Amino acid sequence: MDNNNYSSNNNSFEFIVATGCNTKFISSNNNDLKRLKEFITQTNDWIFGHMSYDFKNCFYPFESNNIYKINFPDAFLFQPEIVITSSGNKLNIESLHINPNIIFKEISNFNSSYINSISIPINTTARINKDDYIKIINTLKKHIQIGDCYEINFCQEFFAENIQINPLQVFAKLNKISPTPFSSYYKLNNKYLLCASPERFLKKVENKIISQPIKGTIKRDTENELNDELLKQALKNSQKEKSENVMIVDLVRNDLSKIATNNSVKVDELFAIYSFPQVHQMISTISATIKTEIDFVDILKATFPMGSMTGAPKFKVMQLIEEYEKTKRGIYSGCVGYITPKKDFDFNVVIRSIMYNNENKYLSYQVGSAITHYSNAENEYEECLLKAKAMEEALN
Repeated sequence: MDNNNYSSNNNSFEFIVATGCNTKFISSNNNDLKRLKEFITQTNDWIFGHMSYDFKNCFYPFESNNIYKINFPDAFLFQPEIVITSSGNKLNIESLHINPNIIFKEISNFNSSYINSISIPINTTARINKDDYIKIINTLKKHIQIGDCYEINFCQEFFAENIQINPLQVFAKLNKISPTPFSSYYKLNNKYLLCASPERFLKKVENKIISQPIKGTIKRDTENELNDELLKQALKNSQKEKSENVMIVDLVRNDLSKIATNNSVKVDELFAIYSFPQVHQMISTISATIKTEIDFVDILKATFPMGSMTGAPKFKVMQLIEEYEKTKRGIYSGCVGYITPKKDFDFNVVIRSIMYNNENKYLSYQVGSAITHYSNAENEYEECLLKAKAMEEALN
């Protein structure tokens, strides 16, 4: 996981690496929450891994029968053999059984030719064609108009079959095109996540927890500084984007209040504009002081899945997501991150990501946007293509 030198007061590491597996938790739909709680409690060490969007079914009575060929498990967490962290001018190597000097020597001798090998362009196909997408968006707007929900994050898949890629090479290219603060290269056996996420789900340090949802996107003009600034100001002043953002801020405030001490939930930043290589984004920061008896599983129960990837109210929009989306989300719009030996943690939101299954040669990425009463279906489709731009460039 790499923050690509993105400056923030909330950063803990510039990058962090975990490899090897000593002990693990894998979801099986059999007492998952109890087993997860036991695994985290008993592992007094680093823990890394992911929770897929569909891990929500442990908390809510849902089931997804849509297409899903990437096949990450709903959750996988592991105690690694090796952990490498970088902060400032310090590199730290920890290992359960291997001399850190040997690890450092292997890193120093790494041959980058594997990353720079020749690759073949990959063309993807939309799971939903544009006409059908527009019909679905207009149907969702009717749900909003009759009061079923206020905002829903609707996602669509682009995929390619029977293809071979070099995952590390594609990730290196994606990370160069779109160097974001929550990027990650995640390999679980023959499944890969190549992630260029700009969004944090949750971070906990001692008894303080923060969430930084993104809602609000506009393209950049990197060739014209004046026009780029005008686009940035247009996002900042957009009533539509601010209404999307504040709905999710209120949802996150409500989620955190379930685990927070009285009067500790605060909005530290509202409608802040952050700039990334392809887009400007509107990001808000919500913080809280959590109760002493609250543990990791309690926090997940209160906050997962993240509001920025569902909408509001959360339960109803998750029903609509299952009804109208054509692809099971899987690891997309889930989270990847780590838990420290002190039980602090930091997890991203899995967006702007390429997923690849090397066993069945299936590649996929998903993109979405927030649908509200003010949404224009054509514009939402264009926003999806804008968010897909970095992935398309990395594959071509």
